[in-house]
Amino acid sequence: MDIQAAVVRAPNAPFAIEPLQLDAPRADEVLVKLIATGICHTDVAIVEQLLPLPLPFVLGHEGAGVVVEVGKAVGGIEKGDHVVLTFGSCGICAECSSGHPAYCPAQPLLNFAGRRTDGSATLRDGKGEPMNGVFFGQSSFATHSVAPARNVVKVRKDVPLKFLGPLGCGLMTGAGAVLNVLKPRPEQTLAIFGSGALGFAALFAATLAGCKRIVAVDRVKSRLDLARELGATDVIDTSQTDLDQALAAIGGIDLGLDTTGVPKVIEAAVRALKPCGQLALEGASHESTMSLNIMHMISGRVIRGVIEGDADPARFIPFLVERFREGQFPIDKIAEFFPFAQINGAVSASTSGKTIKSILTF
Repeated sequence: MDIQAAVVRAPNAPFAIEPLQLDAPRADEVLVKLIATGICHTDVAIVEQLLPLPLPFVLGHEGAGVVVEVGKAVGGIEKGDHVVLTFGSCGICAECSSGHPAYCPAQPLLNFAGRRTDGSATLRDGKGEPMNGVFFGQSSFATHSVAPARNVVKVRKDVPLKFLGPLGCGLMTGAGAVLNVLKPRPEQTLAIFGSGALGFAALFAATLAGCKRIVAVDRVKSRLDLARELGATDVIDTSQTDLDQALAAIGGIDLGLDTTGVPKVIEAAVRALKPCGQLALEGASHESTMSLNIMHMISGRVIRGVIEGDADPARFIPFLVERFREGQFPIDKIAEFFPFAQINGAVSASTSGKTIKSILTF
């Protein structure tokens, strides 16, 4: 079918909306008409070639929409269903079988190869040439998407779809790191480094977990003001305060979540960890190495990398939808909407820090 999609053709180039041809869904696939899709740092990382996938590419991996067509082998999903699109996993390996699909060994092939697993393309340009797509199994910077059924999570129809796409990656990632990995006890101090979309999702999850002391760390005052309004008990403005001194002043931290990927921030977080404290890493930046004091780490401290919040999307996304519906996971407080045609403005607003979560609408 004919669709419109946002294509990035060169490193650091703007997105261009182009007419493309989308393949029909196969037996194990679902065709979805997109209602909205979030913009995630991972999309930007491809544009900047921090993750050097071959261009041109149709990106986007936080789609939400309505099912238009279902492959013959697909069960549990019907035409007209409201769905959130998420990352791909094989469903049969040890990691998937034990509830940890984010660590599926097939993840790179299923999410980043630009093609189906048999090498076929789902997208073609105006000249009939194959276009890299199938990003996270969906390539949702487009009016329509063909996705494997395993990437498709059915959600209730009485919740506005335009808010739900980011649950497929960014918001699931932040919330899952807290609820599935760190699992804070009420008496523990949790520090969240970076008050972007992942950081706010973690903040919402920490309040759900009953955490009594939640520290938000950022360099943008408006974000810290909102974090305090939405549940943070302490804030640290690194544009005004030395991070090591501020963390020492609160007595150190039991748990930390870094969403920045900035080595100096992570090093300060490690220094602030109490014995047996844990730090989860979810961010990435152009700097990829850091320095650690080995003796400090031996005292029971743990640093752990986390992908996709170590979540099982089929269970975790509906859980977060329910919390949003109940007002306990207020996506509406951090979302800003942009028409699809304004995708470059939406990306700019996201990368500059002007918006917390930019969402494209169709």
